[in-house]
Amino acid sequence: MTYRFARSFVGAAVLAALCSTPLLAQSSEKLRYPETRRGDTVDTYHGQAVADPYRWLESLDAPDVAEWVAKQNAVTQAFLAGVPEREQIKARLTKMWDYERFGMPYRRGERYFYSRNDGLQNQSVLFVADSLAAEPRELLDPNKLSKDGTIALSGLSITDDGRLLAYGLSEGGSDWVTYRVRDVATGKDHEDEIRWVKFSGAAWLKDGSGFFYSRYDEPKGNQLAAANYYHKLYFHKLGTPQSQDMLIYDRPDEKEWGFGASVTDDGRYLIINVWQGTERKNRVYYRDLLDPKGEVVKLLDGFDAQYSMIDNDGAIFWFETDLDAPRGRVIAIDTRKPERSAWKEIIPQSEQVLQGVSTVGGVFTATYLKDAHTQIRMFDLAGKPLREVALPGVGSAGGFGGKRSETETFYSYTSFAAPPTIYRYDMTTHNSTVFKQPKVEFDPSAYETTQVFVDAKDGTRVPMFLTHKRGMKLDGSNPVILYGYGGFNVSITPSFSVSNAMWMEMGGVYAVANIRGGGEYGKDWHNAGRLANKQNVFDDFIACAEWLIEHRYTTPARLAILGGSNGGLLVGACMVQRPDLFGAVLPAVGVMDMLRYTETTIGWAWKSDFGDPQDPKMFEVLKAYSPLHNLKPGTHYPATFITTGDHDDRVVPWHSFKFAAALQAAQAGPAPTLIRVEVRAGHGAGKPTAKQIEEAADRFAFLVRVFGMKLPNSASGMAAR
Repeated sequence: MTYRFARSFVGAAVLAALCSTPLLAQSSEKLRYPETRRGDTVDTYHGQAVADPYRWLESLDAPDVAEWVAKQNAVTQAFLAGVPEREQIKARLTKMWDYERFGMPYRRGERYFYSRNDGLQNQSVLFVADSLAAEPRELLDPNKLSKDGTIALSGLSITDDGRLLAYGLSEGGSDWVTYRVRDVATGKDHEDEIRWVKFSGAAWLKDGSGFFYSRYDEPKGNQLAAANYYHKLYFHKLGTPQSQDMLIYDRPDEKEWGFGASVTDDGRYLIINVWQGTERKNRVYYRDLLDPKGEVVKLLDGFDAQYSMIDNDGAIFWFETDLDAPRGRVIAIDTRKPERSAWKEIIPQSEQVLQGVSTVGGVFTATYLKDAHTQIRMFDLAGKPLREVALPGVGSAGGFGGKRSETETFYSYTSFAAPPTIYRYDMTTHNSTVFKQPKVEFDPSAYETTQVFVDAKDGTRVPMFLTHKRGMKLDGSNPVILYGYGGFNVSITPSFSVSNAMWMEMGGVYAVANIRGGGEYGKDWHNAGRLANKQNVFDDFIACAEWLIEHRYTTPARLAILGGSNGGLLVGACMVQRPDLFGAVLPAVGVMDMLRYTETTIGWAWKSDFGDPQDPKMFEVLKAYSPLHNLKPGTHYPATFITTGDHDDRVVPWHSFKFAAALQAAQAGPAPTLIRVEVRAGHGAGKPTAKQIEEAADRFAFLVRVFGMKLPNSASGMAAR
């Protein structure tokens, strides 16, 4: 697909031609949208006829779809051009975004590697230093690979001695990755090129002679829409063409199985993680790399729980698992006696949810969630509690990686008002020192975060974070963005974003609802929001919205709901169920057609969370909440700003196209229903900084217009400088 826009959208001449129809002369005048033809496609599911009049919008390469997108973007652009505050918003966003930020350092051999962005670079740059005190040098700058910054670093793996870098690049936001190999000392690339990699990293052999990776066959048809089946695990020997790569493992009888490879730190074992879709259950196989004729051993083949390999001590493998422990525990399996009766529990399940475990410094460092914020605890290798790492506050911490022999590690800490600070932790003294601390033109002390608990429809206690200016009046007049996700066992924890900080500086409240379907309270919390229980997710979110109104944070007219991907489904479903409750709806890259989501790319993998529309019982569940299928003509829907990317091959953009067309046809009120389709952008990963700023500016300009907001204009606030 090739869509051309001015300021990311259509050119000025096209804009003028397409927008000859007058738009909102006054806020009460209803927008006029491009005419969208209705087809006569009807599908039959389990004896029920379901019309799909906008099926033609699924033909992503068709000229008429490109024309429809251009016309829709022209309407959106003209609407936003009518917001004089937009340039002020963009200028302030750009100023705030212009701060130095760093990725997590890690050590290989004697070298340290980390990423750095000077502020407004579209992509972060990878640096290497010969020691922690040495001056770092640039190793890889993705910004030099494209003029528009849309080629992103999407994976990297470094040999144990720090000599070679395998790095993956993706273009235009696509999930497809091409791997290359770079010599760290010289910065020169080898000739190796590995294509059609997706959902895979690179796992080097101990001697750096080659690496394992997984890929699909080259897609037939549109590579951004074709279904992805039959993952295969290969070994690439350095210096040879990809056509000679050795197939290590595949399952022609299991088209949905995927494979992830890792090599144990001692170099002895290849670990094969076998996954099927997004189900939080997996198999674990291994192969002894010291045995040239070694077979793949099926260590854990029951597909009965989630198992995450932590480390090994010879033949003893340590795993984090939720088997018989919905909040997680650590077990040891002796591969010489792999029967379940011989397994040993090392760290039992606690009241908090176990998020991850590492063995750096010869101890288990465990990351836990308590009411959706981080706690860090350390245990010896027998499971005896040692200490808790003190964190700066109620926020999110991550990192603590490294090898068991190392005596230092790094972690980051962030909150809703504080950008990530990176700390070095000394495993011998147990002291944390600041390694890199960003300086943002934003005063976190002027804002406060509180956590409240909301009673959902069925009485479940749902946590919600609220962040806003200190001393804010609860008079019902505050503009609020309520964010949620609620799926796939994903936990939404405190984190900093420039756009959220900007919203709060504008006088807004940023609220995060930790609804069911996520992983905030473990496996049971996830299960309570998936499959036939999915309506709980929407009920929880609606309850949080009602709480904000009841406690006079805002009113429906000034309440916006935001979510992306599965969160786009969330806000779309809540909008069609309660159009009276919200003033604005902001679905991003959302799953909107729940009857056809399995038809493209990796959509089939989500059946574990959503259910299969080919199952008669799940069809009824899906149809009952599918945003596309529950729009009712003649309804006054809230103002809606739909966003997607033309290269999104995770949730293909026709979900948003069809929803926008159907919503425009159903809308009976004056509230705008707009769609913004970004060029050379995908699901979100790797999106250039410039595109992120433009999208955030457009989103806030939309809210300023539909909420009738007045921006502060002070030296420390929103003044454009």
